[in-house]
Amino acid sequence: MSNLYISWLDYHQKIEYLAAKIYQSQWQFNQIVCLARGGLRVGDILSRIFKKPLAILATSSYGGIKGQEQGKMIIGKNLTMTTYRLGSHVLLADDLVDSGVSIDKSIAWLQDNYGQEIQELKTAVLWYKACSIFEPDYYVDYLPDNPWVHQPFEIYEQISAADLAFTLTKMNIDR
Repeated sequence: MSNLYISWLDYHQKIEYLAAKIYQSQWQFNQIVCLARGGLRVGDILSRIFKKPLAILATSSYGGIKGQEQGKMIIGKNLTMTTYRLGSHVLLADDLVDSGVSIDKSIAWLQDNYGQEIQELKTAVLWYKACSIFEPDYYVDYLPDNPWVHQPFEIYEQISAADLAFTLTKMNIDR
């Protein structure tokens, strides 16, 4: 498997490009739902750009060494949101579709739990891998060779708070 390394600058530019693609489509939505953890930053920034309420659905399917093994899909019990009701036109945001299983099961969960409120749902991701069983409505990069995408925040999965405190103390960066 090849690797694709993403810097913070590239990461944020891709979110901006995704926002532009959504805007240019002229699709009108009134709610953003992001899949946590990977889609948190994507959903947050889109929510700020489009001035739409953000809801969060916690999901987990990766674990193992370096978090690169896809396991059983776990979906949170509740949708976290600050609005009384979920919007009728929902943009579901995540960082990528790899196998497509996570986003597919998340859509099914939303339909099972909020189907009476959702009239239309579209999906938006930064990366769309060729091996995915699901094609998102909006994406920035299509990845035909299915690389492992190394996102800039993954470094925090490899360090502990104790290691970080030790390093900063050693560098004399106490604040």
